[in-house]
Amino acid sequence: MDELIPLSNATLDQLPIEHPQYDRTRLTPGIVHIGVGNFHRAHQAWYLHRLMQAGEAHDWAIIGAGVRAYDAVMREKLLAQDCLTTLVQIERDSTFAEVIGPMIDYLPIEESNGPLIAAMADPAIRIVAMTVTEGGYFIDPATKQFSSNHPDIVHDVEYPAKPRTAFGAMVAALRLRREAGHTPFTGLSCDNLQGNGTVLKQTVVSLARLTDPDLADWIQNYVSFPNSMVDCIAPAVGPNELNLVHELGVSDAAPVTHEAFRQWVIEDDFCNGRPDWDHAGATFSNNVHAYENMKIRMLNAGHQVIANAGELLGISTIAECMAQPLIAGFFRNIQITEIAPTVAPVPELTALEYYELIEKRFSNPRIVDTTRRVAFDGSSRHSGFVLPIVWDQLAEGRSVRGLALVEALWARMCLGTREDGSEILPNDPFWDKLNATAHKATTRPAAWLEQTTFYGGLCSERKFVEEFEFWMNFIREQGCIAALTEYQNN
Repeated sequence: MDELIPLSNATLDQLPIEHPQYDRTRLTPGIVHIGVGNFHRAHQAWYLHRLMQAGEAHDWAIIGAGVRAYDAVMREKLLAQDCLTTLVQIERDSTFAEVIGPMIDYLPIEESNGPLIAAMADPAIRIVAMTVTEGGYFIDPATKQFSSNHPDIVHDVEYPAKPRTAFGAMVAALRLRREAGHTPFTGLSCDNLQGNGTVLKQTVVSLARLTDPDLADWIQNYVSFPNSMVDCIAPAVGPNELNLVHELGVSDAAPVTHEAFRQWVIEDDFCNGRPDWDHAGATFSNNVHAYENMKIRMLNAGHQVIANAGELLGISTIAECMAQPLIAGFFRNIQITEIAPTVAPVPELTALEYYELIEKRFSNPRIVDTTRRVAFDGSSRHSGFVLPIVWDQLAEGRSVRGLALVEALWARMCLGTREDGSEILPNDPFWDKLNATAHKATTRPAAWLEQTTFYGGLCSERKFVEEFEFWMNFIREQGCIAALTEYQNN
């Protein structure tokens, strides 16, 4: 193999793959993005790159940011290659690679978030976007309200000028903008949350109200928080993905692999301008809820249907789960009988058509999306993705048999062992609590549903409790394979 070409502005014209044709030295910032992971670079950053390739949005370049110590590793990697990223699109029978360059800087990571606050207070920044995971918004899973008792939030209330959280930094920056007479920025959540803009607004306004009610009112009245629906599978990168980039002749310390499918539906509510992302394939819509409801329930909840069973059976990837007939049948039956009835169509497709699309996407063996990654943070994902479907099914008097099995499999997974006896390492911020409760539930299944932090009042819903107890007892006595077989045979 010829010598690898390192990514940098100086080597762009030497690259053997598609790369920025715009002059990156002339880009100026308009967006701060907090949480520069694989998904952000394969999704939001890609849309902006396509605009820049077309000669648009050169004043909307991204400044990357993070609020945790581990973000410094990504910062170091990206700054060493001028914030360029190789994206490798993987389909079943083809591969397409390109280098994108809409990010021009990455802020220093400091505990008090001084550099982040200063950047967001700059009037040139008109959008602050984020991907901090659906569990990162300090929302009580049961009430869906802002939770002010987290130690990081307590700190931000006590030291508002030196916050630990992204939201505390946003409040501090908005305070500086208001004092200077500057227009506020738009807060744009790009996480998988129902009403993600509404959730972001609730967190920011609630936090501001604890220290400065007048500022909270100003944010409430003048800052935009559009809802959006985001979709693209971008799995974690390991040695195989790095080697794939090397085979292309490129040296990239932080490449991203992703599927071909992308979707971004955004509420057109920006208080200080925005790029024309629709020119690159995004959709601006006043009906984001219908799109996000379809995606969150069928894809994100669907992931939870698959992942816990796969973890218990020691299956490494989502594609391998879909190749297991019992899991694939379980997935299909629940989608059609218990999830799809709660999903309204969108202009482009029906719920069943969307199911067929995600079945194909999940089954792509070249997308190495690990079962463990998908099963991570089940406490947020089950309460946010699966349980709203349960409540809707109960309200309409429809079946919850399969969904009860989904929850029973999660409880069984939280015991921390697979069916072959191997250990499942902690995989949730509440792992110790979940593990202890899972052990109690082996003899008294209702103990699992009595976790009101996650389940609210579901333990009072007799129909669901009976189904759940049946499956917990069945799994304890006969195992996961037998439970999946029983579900599909009866």
